[in-house]
Amino acid sequence: MPSQFFGLNIAYTGLLASNAAMNTTSNNIANVQTEGYSRQQVTQQAANALRVFQTYGCAGAGVETLAIERVRDEFYDGRYWDNNALLGEYDMKQYYMQQLETYFDDDGKSTGFKTNFDQLMITGLQALLKDPNSATAKSQFVGYAGALTDYFNGMAGNLEKVQKDINQEIKLKVDQINSLAGEIASLNKQINTIELAGTKANELRDRRTLLIDELSKIVDVEVKETPIIDANNENRETGANRYMVKIAGGQMLVDGSDYNGLECVARTSYEKVNQTDIDGLYEIYWADGQKFNLYNASMGGDLAGLIQMRDGNNGENFSGQVTATGTTTVDGKTHDTVTVKVTKAYLQDLNKCNLSDQGGILDLGNQEFYYDSWEYTCEYDANGNATYSYTFTLSDSEKNPRGITNDRVGKKAEIGTDLSYQGIPYYMNQMNEWIRTFSQKFNDILTSGYSGNGDPGVKMFTGNKATGGEQFLLDDAAKRYDKQEKKAGSKMTVKVNDDSYYRLTAKNFDILEAIEQDPGLMANRKDAADGVEQNDLLNDLKNLATDKSKMSFRGNSASEFLQCILSDVALNASRANTFYASFKDISGTIDNQRLSISGVDEDEEAVNLVKYQNGYNLASKMIQTLTEIYDRLILETGV
Repeated sequence: MPSQFFGLNIAYTGLLASNAAMNTTSNNIANVQTEGYSRQQVTQQAANALRVFQTYGCAGAGVETLAIERVRDEFYDGRYWDNNALLGEYDMKQYYMQQLETYFDDDGKSTGFKTNFDQLMITGLQALLKDPNSATAKSQFVGYAGALTDYFNGMAGNLEKVQKDINQEIKLKVDQINSLAGEIASLNKQINTIELAGTKANELRDRRTLLIDELSKIVDVEVKETPIIDANNENRETGANRYMVKIAGGQMLVDGSDYNGLECVARTSYEKVNQTDIDGLYEIYWADGQKFNLYNASMGGDLAGLIQMRDGNNGENFSGQVTATGTTTVDGKTHDTVTVKVTKAYLQDLNKCNLSDQGGILDLGNQEFYYDSWEYTCEYDANGNATYSYTFTLSDSEKNPRGITNDRVGKKAEIGTDLSYQGIPYYMNQMNEWIRTFSQKFNDILTSGYSGNGDPGVKMFTGNKATGGEQFLLDDAAKRYDKQEKKAGSKMTVKVNDDSYYRLTAKNFDILEAIEQDPGLMANRKDAADGVEQNDLLNDLKNLATDKSKMSFRGNSASEFLQCILSDVALNASRANTFYASFKDISGTIDNQRLSISGVDEDEEAVNLVKYQNGYNLASKMIQTLTEIYDRLILETGV
């Protein structure tokens, strides 16, 4: 027979359970507006029944309160983090593409390409055609040409500024990742310390999940939590867990209470990838010195968007196959050389080349070699088929393996990374290509004629050297490249240091100082004996703007440069806007799904409050009833 006080103990467990449930409900209500808070609920089960040695066998022993646990669905968390990474990526692209749209936009004033180009090729040339010997018309024409060069100088400066801003933001994002990783690792330790005692660290887990939410917008995350097993007894639950966070396609960031920090290291001149990159672009390394894979195709988040905007080359990085190795002597020292055959059209045309002229890192079969300089070669075989190649002179650096071997022949050679997005390097290279092609065609027309004084024509467009205040000559090397006879057995070589049109960029584009000081040097006739009325040379200049047979840029005429660039910018901006809006909507939908499970509903908690209050009152009433029974039993029952 059970004790007469058994019922009192049962009522007491009900009182405790209702009290715990009411306290939990109170906590939920208090945190109804707390960001990241997960609704908590009390886990209860019936206490083990007791044998009372009666015909009915066992008697219930009340209720056990097992735990107070948060309500959370990890499936929706994972979906939210995956979508958040995509949202962050297109957020960055949207923001910076809007800036590029603003910079390239032609508002019809003196700041746009079309305005400046039309002034040069329409207004300026029409004035010259009316009076080819007019000093005023020539001076005005040179002024319009100067305005065009200023436009490209300004655009290069704007794009460099954007690239610099992106570079600084990358560093800020890396600092954020480090801060979040450190806090997550600290929370992991605190959570395990608490849960080893058998309780749930609900608030700390909520805080950790909120940090993962924040991290997932910066970079893609992969989270895994596994129980820690007792090595001496695999069946024993320790209560502790190993919580791991991987980023950027599986690179470990947090492992339990430890985290692997990141640091930004500015690239040296040897690590410069593109000709137009600003100095000091950041590479990212792990704290242990291993290189962080910036170009992982699986990487998402703000960091992916920033990297693609900063380094995106439309997939036009240097890539070819090693065909020969050798040596050369530079300043009395022997250097190894590597010859790489290229087959891609953008590498075969030197005007489209974007290789750094300050040296760089050449990847040969997944092994890096530093090079100091390179030269371009176009050679025709007996059948008139052209072979294009680049020969790199490796630096005398301790980082380079001594004596490159022939086992590199046949291997793939690369500089930089094939990044398909159209970022700053792409738009810089598009401007450079147009400038080089247009300048070359324009200068060739001028140098083929004569000025009004009967002197041979001089070039108008050139570039300023980085130091010394001098300008490029754009002479022999450029002529060899442009006027190469495509016949069997011919060969043409242009070295990186030659004054070829490759040296022209949007940043250094300028007017020849001599013609700027004396516009009368400008050619205005094809032959020294031609009269003023013979304007064939000026008409050739005029036709250069619209005649695709004289100059073609991406299958369009010279005047359609802006349409080509704006179509790229508009397409990328529209894509970024569309995807950002789409992923933002999806993010809201998933978050609502998460909140429907883990969020605190005021109405639901009000119902729970009444329910648990009634349970508490009933348990109290039971205790009161039993008190009266015990009072009658003890005080009023006698022998």
